[in-house]
Amino acid sequence: MNTSIRLENECDYKYVENMIREAFWDIYKPGCEEHLILHKFRKADSFIHELDFVACDKDIIVGNISYSKGKVINKKNEQFEILSMGSLGILPSYQGKEIGTLLAKHSIAVAKTLGYKGIVTFGRPHYYHRFGFENAQKYNVQTSWGANFEEFMILELSEGSLEGISGKYYEDSIFEVSKEELEVFEKQFAYKEKHITDSQL
Repeated sequence: MNTSIRLENECDYKYVENMIREAFWDIYKPGCEEHLILHKFRKADSFIHELDFVACDKDIIVGNISYSKGKVINKKNEQFEILSMGSLGILPSYQGKEIGTLLAKHSIAVAKTLGYKGIVTFGRPHYYHRFGFENAQKYNVQTSWGANFEEFMILELSEGSLEGISGKYYEDSIFEVSKEELEVFEKQFAYKEKHITDSQL
């Protein structure tokens, strides 16, 4: 397989949303909401088009990664811009082929050239540690509600780039999804049965 990476085009949007839906269906909850978050992502001012990449097997899109702008606010109410990694989704039939690794490494490298200081992600530590992500507690950064846990991680994009940045991390409100808006959005897609799986427990 010869995998290539390119920026996503507007004509890809609907296909990629369906691919993300397939990638995350029944993983974290019955059904999923990641495809709606991606849909909302692209309409937000915080969305970074230069970091919206797709992975392709010839002409078939098999993966996607995207980013938005978040912020860390300290006790003095000073704000620091930081990247928020969106869903890293791979078509199920292509999972386990290191495509996610290619997308992550490529987008991280581009983010460095664009001058961003760091990236926040919520995910599985054993996966994201391979890219250099560490528990956000190391940088004295907490969630917006003041918590720290292993799945809340930060990647420093250059040596010392996060120096002097501490406080609570706030992601864009596009990550908030209501049951009602998800139900409306789901009507655009083919019906899929929802299940409770071991990974949700």
